[in-house]
Formats: sequence, structure tokens, C-alpha cells
Amino acid sequence: MLNFRNTTIFFVVLLFILIGVHIQYGVPVYIYPLLLIVYSLIVFYGCYYVGSNFFIKIVCEAKTDKKEIAISFDDGPGKNYTPEILQILNSENIQAAFFCIGNRIAGNEDIVRQIKEAGHIIGNHSFSLHFWFDLYSAKKMQADLEQMDEAMQAVTGLKPKLFRPPYGVTNPNVKKAIINGGYTPVGWSVRSMDTVIKDENKLLKKINTAIKPGAVFLFHDTSKTTVGVLPKFMQEVKKRGYHIVPLDKLLALTAYA
Repeated sequence: MLNFRNTTIFFVVLLFILIGVHIQYGVPVYIYPLLLIVYSLIVFYGCYYVGSNFFIKIVCEAKTDKKEIAISFDDGPGKNYTPEILQILNSENIQAAFFCIGNRIAGNEDIVRQIKEAGHIIGNHSFSLHFWFDLYSAKKMQADLEQMDEAMQAVTGLKPKLFRPPYGVTNPNVKKAIINGGYTPVGWSVRSMDTVIKDENKLLKKINTAIKPGAVFLFHDTSKTTVGVLPKFMQEVKKRGYHIVPLDKLLALTAYA
């Protein structure tokens, strides 16, 4: 199994073997930096691919044959597009998951209450979503997540248990913060790229191609393109005989502490 512990042990053992061979027979010096580069590339992959389970197991999809999928939204709440997305979901009686940023709750309390009252799941996406979040100490990360919990509880009375790592990045400190905070990490199996793809037809084609049993779609309720594409996507899902179900139901998880 490819994970941080096993990978590190393998490369440490390999290093000692190389040192022994070097002393006995001699090996080219460039072998050592090459070994470091290979190790670094593997760790980089583990950090930035949310489904790698390299540091900690992250639930990204359901293992099922049922024609069921879940949709989720990151980076809200926001006045510009979150209310429109809520209206679209309500029109189809669909429950989604919103991984909210804590510092965006103030001033958007009514929107957060609408999310809760409509039956959608609210997850923790950190308080700050700071660009350097993944470089925080584990203690500082946990404090950031708990600050988001407090902001959410003040408005809804709910304490999120589901946590989606900022930018999908994991490392030993993120793992420690998740475990110490008692969170369940959740990723995605389909990244829509709706913050990058501005052409609605192109975006729709991409996400329609990815429809399969157990898929978890990642959107952003900060994207205008998502507002335009979402109704068409839901129609396509229905046309194919699929159902959009709540994230906690699809993944068999508990949403709140």
C-alpha cells in the first residue's frame, strides 16, 4: 500500500543499502539526489492528490452499483451565487453538501440558515482558507478548524464533522489536526474545474462524461458558470436514470458531531 509511512521506510532502507554498496563497491554520487527527487515526487503526489490516501484515508466516492451520485460545493457562502444555487437545488428537491469557509459566514448568516433549513449538509472547509494553510502547524490548523465550527454553531447550532481540506492538500500536520479534532475527511471523485472553465458547454461536457455510480462531484458556489450549468447537469443525471442523494447518505457518514 502506497502511503507516507511505507514510502518513507522503503526509501530509508534503500538509502542504507546504497550507502553500503557505495562503501563496498562505489556508486555514482548522482544516485543520492536522484533518490531524493523520486521520494519528493511521490510525497508531492500524496500531498496534492486528495484521493491518494497517502497520509490519511479520505472518503472520495461510494463503492456502489446503484445509480446514485452526490454533489458538493466549496468556498461559500456568498451573496453572489449561493442563493441562486439554493433556488436551483430547491426546484429539483435535491440536497447537496456545502463545505463552507468560516470567515465568510459573518454577513451571510441568512444564507447559511437557508442552507440548513433546506436540508443541505454543511461541512467544514477551514475558517481562513489561507493560501499557506498546508504549511501551518497541526495545532494552528486545528484552531482554524475549530474557529469555523464555532462560527457555524453560532448561526445554526450545528457542529460540522465532515471536513474537506483546503485545496485538497494533505500532509502529516493536516492528518494530526483531523484526528485530534475528531473530523471525518471528505474529498471528491470528480473535480468540475468550474472556477477555471468558463465555457458552459465545455464544463457540461466534462462533468456529464464523469457521471457514474457513487461519484462525488465538486463544484463551487462562488462560480457564475456553475449557476448556468447546474440545471442542465441535473437534467442529464435524471435522463440517465440516476439520483442525486445527500452526501452523508451516499458515503454512509455522520454529518455532525
